[in-house]
Amino acid sequence: MFQKIVTSALFAGFCAGLIAALLQLVFVQPVLLQAELYESGKLVHFGAEAVAALPVVGGIDVMRDGLSILFTIFAYTGYALILVALMSTASERGITINARKGLMWGLCGFFAAQLAPAFSLPPEVPGVAAADVAQRQVWWFATVAAAVIALGLIAFGKSRVAWAGAVVLLIAPHLIGAPQPDSFTGPAPPEVAALFASRALGIGLVAWALVGLFSGYFWQRYSADT
Repeated sequence: MFQKIVTSALFAGFCAGLIAALLQLVFVQPVLLQAELYESGKLVHFGAEAVAALPVVGGIDVMRDGLSILFTIFAYTGYALILVALMSTASERGITINARKGLMWGLCGFFAAQLAPAFSLPPEVPGVAAADVAQRQVWWFATVAAAVIALGLIAFGKSRVAWAGAVVLLIAPHLIGAPQPDSFTGPAPPEVAALFASRALGIGLVAWALVGLFSGYFWQRYSADT
């Protein structure tokens, strides 16, 4: 069983992570590099001269790009391990796991790990003002845990009380509020920050859908072989 979990997760995580990394290099990194130019002062928002909305920045940095691809693959392999372990538990309880079910699991993973926290704490470009990192991490983990429990109540709850509890868990972290800085400052234009957040979440959606799809597919394949 352990070997099947690890094998399925490794294949799923590698495939999804590689695709996610390539999408990030094409769509997210140019925006990130532009934000870094504002952070360093090479570009100035509302400066004396007009600045193109998406100027050509940088070039191919083999070391940076290679590490980015590697870390993204590692990250999604970790996500795949969590998903496949949960799929193993569900399979032991008689729930059929396949690529289609895996896709749904992946979308739930995106909702819990990225969309729910981003509702109050969206992805940030370099240089923006932010609250204490430890406080944000505590809030992020609590929000993700609440979202995971809420999704479980929605999926497996058999009463209105369970569904009502799920709604409370989803709303509570945002009513409490994510840690915020004392004042909002930052050199990058808000349009750049908005584009970065939207593209990061969009690619996150695709990547989580793929990691769920691949996890379900490889789990079903290796289950059939044993």
